[in-house]
Formats: sequence, structure tokens, C-alpha cells
Amino acid sequence: QVQLVESGGGSVQPGGSLRLSCAASGIISAIYATGWYRQAPGKQREFVASITKDDSTNYADSVKGRFSISRGNAKNTMDLQMNSLKPEDTAVYYCYADQRMPGWANPRRYWGQGTQVTVSP
Repeated sequence: QVQLVESGGGSVQPGGSLRLSCAASGIISAIYATGWYRQAPGKQREFVASITKDDSTNYADSVKGRFSISRGNAKNTMDLQMNSLKPEDTAVYYCYADQRMPGWANPRRYWGQGTQVTVSP
């Protein structure tokens, strides 16, 4: 089992920056990838960024060059630095973690509760 708690959301003007953090607890040694999705009102949840256990990163085209995902200073944390924010970045941002344990046929994905990011003048 893995529990995830996001923090760092809020309101910012266009062009501003925010830093989201995700703290994991539980059997974190079995986590092989973590990342972020977001969901805007009336839209489907969409992929934002991910980082694997060997620090390989991946980004949605819409955030490349503006967002950066990294491991936090604490062993069990992961951060999303968001720069040059646009109104279309407004959404609830969800942290996720993919875990695989010995003997499992398939990995499991865990989700945080979400944190609101609002970008408006």
C-alpha cells in the first residue's frame, strides 16, 4: 500500500510559478514511477509529467519547457515546478505512484487527493 499527499497548490497570475509536492508513505521502496495528472472542469484527466526510479522523465507536450519534475529533498517526496503558468493550466493536480511487488501479476497505481491550481489575472 502507498499513501500520497499533495501540497503547494494555490492561485497565481499568468506568467507566475508554483511548486507542487507529493509525499509518499507506505512501501515506497516498491514504487517504480511517480508523476502528475490534472483535471480541468468538464474535461478528462490528462497526463502532465512523470519520473521513474532511474530518473527518466516524461512530459506532456503542453507543459514541456515550462514544468519540471524532480525528486524532492526528502527521500519520499517528488516535486513539480511549474513556471510560465497559463490560464489553461488551471485544474486539480493529482499525484500518482505505480507500485510493483514480488508475486503481483500487474502493478498498482495509487492516487493522491488532488490539489487545486488556479491561474487567472
